[in-house]
Amino acid sequence: MNLAKISSNGQITVPAEIRRLLGLKSGDKILFLQKQNGEIVIRNASSQAIYKAQAAFSGVAEEMGIYNEDDVQTLVNEIRYEKDK
Repeated sequence: MNLAKISSNGQITVPAEIRRLLGLKSGDKILFLQKQNGEIVIRNASSQAIYKAQAAFSGVAEEMGIYNEDDVQTLVNEIRYEKDK
C-alpha cells in the first residue's frame, strides 16, 4: 500500500513505486477515472491517449506499420515536418 498526503493547495506527491508502475516522468499528466462501482483509477494520461488512438485505428494502425508509441511519434514527426515545408 502506498500513501500520499494532500497539501493545502490540493497537491499530492505520487509515491515513487506508483510513478514507476505507471511509467510517469516529471511533467507527465495523470488521468483520474471513476468506475461504475465508485472506485477511482489513476492512469498515465499519455499512455491512455495512445491506447485510445490505437483502438480508433484498429486494423488501420497495423496496415500503416504502427505498433507502439515510437511508431506513433515517428508518424507525428513526419506529418509535422511535412507541413513546415
